[in-house]
Amino acid sequence: MSTPRQHVTASGGSGAAPGPHAGNPHEPVPLWNIANILTVGRIALVPLFLVLLFVGDGHDTAWRLAATGVFAIAAITDRIDGQLARRYGLVTDFGKLADPIADKALIGAALVGLSLLGDLSWWITGIIAARELGITALRFAVLRHAVIPASRGGKAKTFVQTLAIGIYLLPLPEAVAPIAMGSMIVAVALTVVTGLDYVIQAARLRTGVRRSENAHAEDAFEGERSDAERAVGEDAR
Repeated sequence: MSTPRQHVTASGGSGAAPGPHAGNPHEPVPLWNIANILTVGRIALVPLFLVLLFVGDGHDTAWRLAATGVFAIAAITDRIDGQLARRYGLVTDFGKLADPIADKALIGAALVGLSLLGDLSWWITGIIAARELGITALRFAVLRHAVIPASRGGKAKTFVQTLAIGIYLLPLPEAVAPIAMGSMIVAVALTVVTGLDYVIQAARLRTGVRRSENAHAEDAFEGERSDAERAVGEDAR
């Protein structure tokens, strides 16, 4: 028996309560609003970023700066679309699902690109990619019952990942290498911790859904039994 979709929200996520400028909560939110358009635009910037990253040998200063610029623009839209969605009541199920997918596409493309160029160890890319793909699969697995938006920890993880990748993308001197590696290690740690948090959220959601299904089944059974008892009583009279 299916149950109504639930919304698992977390502080600071795209599912946060709308701001003071939110529209009428009873009016449907249009799918193609400015927040969702920015999210889709961020996804569209990923191929352009990769092209710029791999021009030449991938280490030309001018092209690396151009790739970093596109990466930065895409990353900035992540903050802007979330703010617009909450402030103007433009939060949609599509946005809550597409926003983290757009983040993963951008981060994943940058990590793989840097590893292919030999600038970043593959084990770092592997850990982050495995976590991101696993959480994305988990989101789709529970989509029938709820949309799990990005949590505060997830947003912090994305910010640190973005910062670390930005340092790696910039054509900086070797002296900065320890700082780049340190920031990436922090990003990996946050990636693992927040991934475990999402798994716990999904497990709690599934438990709640099962309890709800059992409650509905019991209510239906009690209703049918009451109807049968009333019918027997009427026949006895």
